[in-house]
Amino acid sequence: MAFPYMEAVVGVMILVYIFETYLDLRQHAALKLPTLPKTLEGVISQEKFEKSRAYSIDKSNFHFVKQFVTIIMDSAILLFGVFPWFWKKSGDVLESTGLDAENEIYLTLAFLAGVMILSQITDLPFSLYSTFVIEERHGFNKQTIWLFFRDMIKGMILAMVIGPPVVAAIILIVQKGGPYLAIYLWGFMFILSLVMMTIYPVLIAPLFNKFTPLPEGELRTKIETLASSLSFPLKKLFVVDGSTRSSHSNAYMYGFFKNKRIVLYDTLIQQCKNVEEVVAVIAHELGHWKLNHTMFSFIAVQVITFLQFGGYTFVKNSKDLFMSFGFDTQPVLIGLILFQHTLIPIQHLLSFGLNLVSRAFEFQADAFAKKLGYSKPLRDGLVKLQEENLSAMNTDPWYSAYHYSHPPLVERLAAIDEADKKAD
Repeated sequence: MAFPYMEAVVGVMILVYIFETYLDLRQHAALKLPTLPKTLEGVISQEKFEKSRAYSIDKSNFHFVKQFVTIIMDSAILLFGVFPWFWKKSGDVLESTGLDAENEIYLTLAFLAGVMILSQITDLPFSLYSTFVIEERHGFNKQTIWLFFRDMIKGMILAMVIGPPVVAAIILIVQKGGPYLAIYLWGFMFILSLVMMTIYPVLIAPLFNKFTPLPEGELRTKIETLASSLSFPLKKLFVVDGSTRSSHSNAYMYGFFKNKRIVLYDTLIQQCKNVEEVVAVIAHELGHWKLNHTMFSFIAVQVITFLQFGGYTFVKNSKDLFMSFGFDTQPVLIGLILFQHTLIPIQHLLSFGLNLVSRAFEFQADAFAKKLGYSKPLRDGLVKLQEENLSAMNTDPWYSAYHYSHPPLVERLAAIDEADKKAD
């Protein structure tokens, strides 16, 4: 008797949903607490706390609805054979247009086009509500409806330009890879990731945002001096117009080897009026580079990707797997999708493990910035960003341990203060 892969996958999906909903309920209860954590009393104003609480509860309520609808739709898609039906209909569309429906690359691209359109339609109400109701209500949304749809159309066009050659290459590699399939697939994805990391900030990101050099002045001088003192090969320093879409703030760096760039959101500069606070945030980010956190994360992703492809090579010819989900053929892309579904428990465990590592890295980067003398401005900057972004002040420990890649503000301030006490 064949193993019921589909029923097992749906069962695991529902169990994961139940577990995560339990964590969401714990977090929702924490968000409704009427008082600040003791660590934040006198640090966060009551006005900001009330605004943060209202924003977080709104997002939490929305999350409950979205996750419920998502699990219903995902389960129905698998149980009612929507994927195999869509696959057959894609072949019918190709035949009606005179294209070869037996060509797996054409059939896969037609299938993906239909899935992309369906995904955009089902996601659109949630995206619109999140952006133009919740974010608008709490003063974060800055984009117009025209800009929203323009970004969506640009994203779809990019997917149609980049997707087909990548999909075709993957199919050909699987068809001709032989015993070294996992190595070839990993090698291709490794090269693709390097290419995308190179072209995204130069060709793709500017399609959505405007990047301008940070003007000469105290902030630029201090950042360049800091980078130079750490032998960080800073080549360019940009400001991105994040304020055209949202008043949330951020900063990041990218680039290979001796060609590093730092990008500051204009909202970050506006919110942290003290130059030292912005520099402290950058010191934290440079700490990730100096302590090789970025390299570790990249290597970890590559190892996980290789292991996933290794596992895929063992199931790609399993007729029982395909038949369990309603397929009478064994298309490459469908095999990859089904294999990803069977990995759901492992993926969640890996995500949890990577979050643990990421939080440890955040503490280390904070300690690095403190060691450079930025203890007070880092503390002030973290508080300011927490206030301005209306981030959750009260967090459930189980929820944050499972979901957060960054420690809650309370824990980060406690770690900075503890280090200061030891120094005294």
